Amino acid sequence: MVSDSSRRKVELQVKNIVVSIILLTFAAVSGASLAQEPQEQVEQAIAELAAGLDGRKEELENDREALYELINGILLPRFNRTYSAQLVLGKNWKDADEAQRERFIDGFYNSLLRKYAEGALEFDHERVSLLPFRGDLSKKRTIVKTTVTLNEGTKLTVNYGFANRDDAWKMFDVTIEGISYVRNYRAELDAEIKSTSLDAVIERLERDNSGVEDAADGAGSVADE
Repeated sequence: MVSDSSRRKVELQVKNIVVSIILLTFAAVSGASLAQEPQEQVEQAIAELAAGLDGRKEELENDREALYELINGILLPRFNRTYSAQLVLGKNWKDADEAQRERFIDGFYNSLLRKYAEGALEFDHERVSLLPFRGDLSKKRTIVKTTVTLNEGTKLTVNYGFANRDDAWKMFDVTIEGISYVRNYRAELDAEIKSTSLDAVIERLERDNSGVEDAADGAGSVADE
């Protein structure tokens, strides 16, 4: 159990490594089968992400567009943007029209890239321990469990939520020490939507992500459900 003081102390560090954890999960080479079981995706990714970042960290630290493109190229084919965005938007998804949904999906995803881009530069595969898989692959959802060791030795439980849609397992959520990214972000945005509007939230995301959109668009897009 991490105390409140310890949690505050490591908060920024956790924030910086979240995307590196996500990238760890989905750093399989292009052409790898998305029909792979979740645990297999993680196992394969551990070695491949370490190799992919080797010798490039200084370059990427000084070239934010290249960093965004790297993250987008790895994450986009393996992250279910639509399903995750729908869960984040919650009840507001039903009230949104098609144009609002599409704009929110893009804004939500680009926000993920922008907020945690530096996480890729903090990646260290030796900090991640993959736990034995106990999930049920006959279900539509499952969890891959890991622990991540921070600089001062604190160990965090980091679980990945996978959904099987159209015979392909993709990630849609990350839970750190029991705190779900989807649930936490949904609570934040729901409060913001209530105080303003869905359009205002979408416009705010688009403004915040102005430096990310070109890099994300330049890497292409992958449809998801």
